[in-house]
Amino acid sequence: MIFRTALPKVETHGRVSLRERNISFSSFQRQLLEISNMKKLPIGIQNFPEIIKEEYLYVDKTKHIEELIQSGKYFFLSRPRRFGKSLLVSTLHEIFSGNKHLFKGLAIYDKIEWQSHPIIHIDFSAIDYATETKLQDGLIEFLDGIKTDYQLEVNKGGFKAYFKKIIQALSKKYGKVVVLIDEYDKPIVDYIDDIEKATKNRKILKEFFGVLKPSDAFLRFVFLTGVSKFSKVSIFSELNNLRDITLSKKFATLLGYTQTELESYFEKEIQSLCFELGIKKAALLAKIKTWYNGYSWNAKDTVYNPFSILNLFAEQRFSNYWFATGTPTFLMKLIKKKQQDVTTFENKKLSEMVFDSYNIESMNIFALLFQTGYLTVTDIENKELFREYTLNYPNVEVKQAFVTYLLESFTNNEFDEIQPLAYQLRMYLQADNLEGFMNIMKALFAKIP
Repeated sequence: MIFRTALPKVETHGRVSLRERNISFSSFQRQLLEISNMKKLPIGIQNFPEIIKEEYLYVDKTKHIEELIQSGKYFFLSRPRRFGKSLLVSTLHEIFSGNKHLFKGLAIYDKIEWQSHPIIHIDFSAIDYATETKLQDGLIEFLDGIKTDYQLEVNKGGFKAYFKKIIQALSKKYGKVVVLIDEYDKPIVDYIDDIEKATKNRKILKEFFGVLKPSDAFLRFVFLTGVSKFSKVSIFSELNNLRDITLSKKFATLLGYTQTELESYFEKEIQSLCFELGIKKAALLAKIKTWYNGYSWNAKDTVYNPFSILNLFAEQRFSNYWFATGTPTFLMKLIKKKQQDVTTFENKKLSEMVFDSYNIESMNIFALLFQTGYLTVTDIENKELFREYTLNYPNVEVKQAFVTYLLESFTNNEFDEIQPLAYQLRMYLQADNLEGFMNIMKALFAKIP
């Protein structure tokens, strides 16, 4: 049965209400039922088995993972925080554990030969690295756990020799070893403003990871992930056989949600948000794209930050979700210390070499902004002798929040004062009220030392 309304049409500027259109009551009920049966959103859940067993929503990335596994043996991937790196490592863990049943219905299910391998899975966020000694002791304690779990007969030694013995013993008893290292750089980046401590931790990690290359005969697959790729003269000098897929076109969408994935996997959530905000689907998708899309590592394929999207649908309102999880205090200090012209953060052109020269002692601010997710690749041009990358803010969420922090840092205004001031400046400009605009500008400049 079709119910027609006799109410007059109302101008809603992109919004739509039930009285503006013909509504099939049964269809409307069915839509509401579908929305009520939406899958749970895995906010903060980085454990693949839990997502599958508890029937959380999972965006299938296993086609890309299968291509990764089939294309090599040693890999490194850098992505900003909250981009799904830990979930990717957890998924690799289950694949190499041979847990085929968890992947039923996913792209990889019938694409590989399922085998169980011994796995060394190191999550550096779970290891104490407050001091040089604690980091060494934490690594030895972790290796003790591997020794116990796999019932190995290995004599302890220094953390480097112990790691090598563990790999060899595992391979001899169970077959070739898979090494998965999550947040490899955390003991360094967490002390990035304490050069002495960061350098000491880097030295330990260099020795520890240096075991992997000469252990090639005992290894099946090695995967490292983190936020930053430190200079090849440090950690990566020992791991120079790693393939860095950070800027690889083939794996540009390995993490993050593409537009197609957003619209297909989150169809019900999009529908629900349309009802909540009273906005048409096309207008909502355009707004979501403006706010949260734009991250790119090849200047062609863009993705959404998963954390922002999941929170958007959970809270059903637009906000700076990703940015709020980590205040860029150190970045602000570094920008001020280097007296960096903040107007150059947009359309910044750099050679590819900059991304490989990231080191503790002399950090390039743009490489840092790129690796931490505040800038992204929007254009790549092949010059005669090098590739030139153009960097920009990825989206409204990042630009709005980052510029607000910049304004707070440079004007000594409190953070909660900045957004109202910025809003007033915009309103005065739109109203051609230059006197009001200049009064605020004078007040801002008055607080600058």
